[in-house]
Amino acid sequence: MRAHNERLVLSLIRRSGPTSKAEIARLTGLSAQTVSVIMRALEADGLLRKGARVRGRVGQPSVPISLNPEGAFFLGLKLGRRSVELILTDFQGQVTRHSSEVYDHPSPAAVMEFATLALRNTLASLSADQLARVAGLGVALPFGMWEWRVASGDLSAWRDFDIAAALAEVVKMPIYLCNDTSAACGAELVFGAQDKPRDFLYFYIGYFVGGGLVLDSKLYTGKSGNAGALGSMPLAGAAGPQLVDVASLATLEAMLHDAGETRRGSWSDPAAWSFSENIFEQWLDGAAEALGQAIRAAACLIDFDTVMIDGSLPATVRAAIVARCRRYLATQPLPGVTLPELREGTVGSDARALGAASLPLSDRFLVDRDAFLKG
Repeated sequence: MRAHNERLVLSLIRRSGPTSKAEIARLTGLSAQTVSVIMRALEADGLLRKGARVRGRVGQPSVPISLNPEGAFFLGLKLGRRSVELILTDFQGQVTRHSSEVYDHPSPAAVMEFATLALRNTLASLSADQLARVAGLGVALPFGMWEWRVASGDLSAWRDFDIAAALAEVVKMPIYLCNDTSAACGAELVFGAQDKPRDFLYFYIGYFVGGGLVLDSKLYTGKSGNAGALGSMPLAGAAGPQLVDVASLATLEAMLHDAGETRRGSWSDPAAWSFSENIFEQWLDGAAEALGQAIRAAACLIDFDTVMIDGSLPATVRAAIVARCRRYLATQPLPGVTLPELREGTVGSDARALGAASLPLSDRFLVDRDAFLKG
């Protein structure tokens, strides 16, 4: 565990990019001497590296300090209802190793067979120094997966399966678990655009839609880890559908199946969206209206100023959903409530795997953003 001030400096540099000692002292409120001591220690540990001197018009030239990509590594295992993937990221958040497998449904045996081989191959590809710098394995998976219907298989085996214990038999390192869409929200928080608001609601459209919640610049998962379980949000209507029944890619897949059309490739591939325009429009309208209903309901409870929508989608499809959701909300005034601004997420289809890898990163090296933001 890093000392608080060391985490503070690492968090600031991660957010701001290469930064001089003087600027770090100004932004953190730490003395110049304290910053120098911290920087020397972090550089000696291989977590930071110096850049080329930058000469200004007055004063001594400054030396930008940045994260050393080789300073630490993080494993992220994303377990989905149609695929599983393992990534290794460096200290800057760049993916350096990636393995994946597609299946009809995720049985514990299939997942562990993939994870065991992928973890061993990934770790075997590292040098001794790199291996010593792997900080942990984060796992992003749908909580209560056995409660969801997947047409191609029975998921009841997950009810009594302890994936953390099974993985601990494969790798000897800290293991962290998180709901998959909350993890995607965490990826937006750690790796996303710098101009993130303090509070935001986050939707991730995957095979099943879900989401996450950020309050005061921290991912909020609640006591059971299911806070922000937006897929379960009830929608208006006599049949009582949930958001997951309307705004999920599984719904679009079922619509295509009923129309006798097939889809090839990943949903994040634009080519996978080459099908009848009327089916696309019908799903797009339904998803946007359902998301709008969920946003209106959530806004009545928490006064957040921003909603982000992301997913395993091409950028054009994500933009179309956000635009239609904006139009829907504009026609649905809510007296006494200020509706939030809608924005596109910035991480995309890798969000769940990156969110898994961010779990050991956050636990070992970061502090929340408010620790160094003033005012």
